[in-house]
Amino acid sequence: MKTIGVLTSGGDSPGMNAAIRAVVRTALQNNIRVVGIQRGYSGLINGEITELTRDSVSDIIQRGGTILKTARSNTFRTEEGRRRAADVLKVFGVEGLVVVGGDGSFMGAKLLSDLGVATIGLPGTIDNDLAYTDYTIGFDTALNTVIDAVNKLKDTSSSHERASVVEVMGRNCGDIALYSGLAGGAESIILPEKPFDMDELCRGILEGKMRGKLHNLIMVAEGVGKAEEIAKKIEDITGIEARVTKLGHIQRGGSPTVADRVLATRMGYRAVELLREGKSARVVGIKNNKIIDLDITEALAIESKFDEDLFKIAETISY
Repeated sequence: MKTIGVLTSGGDSPGMNAAIRAVVRTALQNNIRVVGIQRGYSGLINGEITELTRDSVSDIIQRGGTILKTARSNTFRTEEGRRRAADVLKVFGVEGLVVVGGDGSFMGAKLLSDLGVATIGLPGTIDNDLAYTDYTIGFDTALNTVIDAVNKLKDTSSSHERASVVEVMGRNCGDIALYSGLAGGAESIILPEKPFDMDELCRGILEGKMRGKLHNLIMVAEGVGKAEEIAKKIEDITGIEARVTKLGHIQRGGSPTVADRVLATRMGYRAVELLREGKSARVVGIKNNKIIDLDITEALAIESKFDEDLFKIAETISY
């Protein structure tokens, strides 16, 4: 293999730049030319391709976002669009492609592999919603961003003796809410994977008030929504003022943590190894701290398993 490409697609996540850097430097060390594709599959179709060198990826490992930018493409969803993308890669002499993104990006990589392009996927998403891997690139950084915000909210909530209802991202996966809720000392964690009892939540808040508790933190996953409705019911039932904070896209930004930098680097290195081995339509992941790779279709077919043990711990120590 003489030339490979790398692109980032879908929602951005901290650590994508570290993955790009690892792909580029690993490839160049093995005398493989690397090109960067701007704006994901949309840029690929439009031929937005430039050569990447060691200097191109210098001083980016600590940067959030993606230097290649990212976008979604309706054209790529069509067969004509995908054939055009494959033709563009052929014109530029690109034989292999590393795609950093989530499940939708992986499906695009699989469809390109069907057209003869060797593709490898890296899990770049803060949601941690890919069941085949323990962690995705950007998840740990997003958790630390949430915890930083929660620590600040606790200060002001204690001053006013309020309840803070914090909505975090994650689509239909509650991992961000679960992990950050546990680490942030939330009194209640409301997830799409688990039913919740409003009366039980309010009873816990009132019992805490009787013990002299100054604030309450309720963590809500965006897949549940209803943050405003939950806050209103808390006020109506308990008489305690409740404020909603939606952290939104700040969870996607910021300098990646050490954990995300190391994970992204290990995965980027493995992606190039797989292409050199002649592999295609594979995704890289991590299980029990070991880097793994699976067929894309098999990986996406694995059903998510909710961490009941972690949720039980959070419930046990919440109030």
